[in-house]
Amino acid sequence: MFKIAAVVWIMIGTVFAGISVMTILSVPSLADQAIRYIPPAAIGGFIVAIPIAFLVARRMARTAAR
Repeated sequence: MFKIAAVVWIMIGTVFAGISVMTILSVPSLADQAIRYIPPAAIGGFIVAIPIAFLVARRMARTAAR
């Protein structure tokens, strides 16, 4: 299950990091300091994706076992 979770984490983490970066770039008050906010936002997106990836992988493994 860990291998599935790692692959799913790469995809979900990229999506969450992209969402957070696009949010920063689309808000004018945050876009002024984008160079300072983008790295923590991208890292935060990847960190938030870890438990979600494990939940998705567990559901995929459970479905495949049926």
